[in-house]
Amino acid sequence: MSEWVMPPEWAEQERIWIAFPRDNYTIGDEPESRERAYATWSEVANTIVDFEPVTAVVDPSALGEATKRLDPRIEILEAPLDDSWMRDIGPTFVLNANGKLGGVDWTFNGWGANNWAMWERDREIAKFVSDSVSAHHIPSTLVNEGGGIHVDGEGTVLLTETVQLDPFRNPYTTKERVEWEMARTIGAKKAIWLPRGLHRDYDSPGTRGHVDMVACFARPGVVLLHWQENSEHPDYALSRELEQLLLAETDAAGRKLEVIRVPAPSTLKDEHGFVDFSYINHLVINGAVIACGFNESEADARAAEILSEAYGRKVVTIDARELFVRGGGIHCITQQQPKAK
Repeated sequence: MSEWVMPPEWAEQERIWIAFPRDNYTIGDEPESRERAYATWSEVANTIVDFEPVTAVVDPSALGEATKRLDPRIEILEAPLDDSWMRDIGPTFVLNANGKLGGVDWTFNGWGANNWAMWERDREIAKFVSDSVSAHHIPSTLVNEGGGIHVDGEGTVLLTETVQLDPFRNPYTTKERVEWEMARTIGAKKAIWLPRGLHRDYDSPGTRGHVDMVACFARPGVVLLHWQENSEHPDYALSRELEQLLLAETDAAGRKLEVIRVPAPSTLKDEHGFVDFSYINHLVINGAVIACGFNESEADARAAEILSEAYGRKVVTIDARELFVRGGGIHCITQQQPKAK
């Protein structure tokens, strides 16, 4: 049995981590694009700090922007960055039986060595963050990202075949080897494998199927599932395939899973093709849920109601379209640190 267990995202948290964006391909070359990116990352951080502490890792080149835009209550730590997706470059925090904090340092290679990505600096961030809070460093040779896993805190982990078994991430691995490493690092006893993620996630920029865009646990035995209601969208068939797969599964405790559909907004396309707008990519924090909004009042309100009922918490919705057009959402730019003893 593993010494370490990853708590569920609804467990009590010490703080939330973000990485403040720096000038690069993600925020764009145009001043207007950079302004929209800075504003959205900052709004997420400034909203969270009303509920719990926030620490921002900031590249030295972006220190001026971060200081100007972030709430003074937010702690700033300087470190060289390539990008700003803290969920994927930061550590996956775990606890042992004594409540000691650990940080899993997955191998990071730009979401499968994409030709548009840079990761020389980002691959050092997980250890930097772990060391900053005196967490036990747990290195892993598995190429993985925080957005590629979701846990129930009782030994069940959701994975996607196109991430952990990606030949550009882990060309020689198998499901058995991935599951062994999940057991060693985060205490997983049962892996539920989804065949793939959302359609848009296989474009550039994309992660090739992160699970945190399509499904997550709301509590043990209960999974929230992205639900595309329009048959014109490629994710219409995926939603139904995943629902049937999940309903046929059991978790680590042997429970049959309950699936709660979370309908996607009505927007189907943008200038780049079919969108991956998803309410699954939310962040659970102490006393609240920070949800993605897409400027669709009816759909946003419906999603907020579902999330509020699922978690029993207040929901704060933030327009996340500027994140999604860059390849992620609110969950992607944040990472929770659980409360240690």
